[in-house]
Amino acid sequence: MKHYMGIDPGYSGAIVVIDEDGGFVGSVRLSATEHDVSSFVIEHAPTISRATLERVSAMPRQGVASTFKFGTSYGFCRALLVCHQIRFETVTPSTWQRELKCLSKGDKNVTKAAAQRLFPDQKVVHATADAMLLAEYARRVLGS
Repeated sequence: MKHYMGIDPGYSGAIVVIDEDGGFVGSVRLSATEHDVSSFVIEHAPTISRATLERVSAMPRQGVASTFKFGTSYGFCRALLVCHQIRFETVTPSTWQRELKCLSKGDKNVTKAAAQRLFPDQKVVHATADAMLLAEYARRVLGS
């Protein structure tokens, strides 16, 4: 069975895997240890058909330390995909949110509600909501 991965690369984000029918398979928060995150990716890599990594950049008025931490997390996620030969695309928040009809304009409650509608049997939290939607975007748009 094909699986799809969505990655919200911020430190408070997550990696989520869903199956080809849109069923939730598993997740790991990026606040976990690098070893735990890596182990999760290693476990799921053989079944991942495509992944979506949110294309992010530094935000205005974000401090230097925060920007560095955010960039480190993004680079770590990207490296995991490359090292484990997972085919992926980067996508802007506006692109995946438009496709899934959940334009948030920065309000995380919008994407959390959209993820809860798509995955009603899962406990959706802010940390996993965007990654769930990114995995769904990969399934719908990149699926192959």
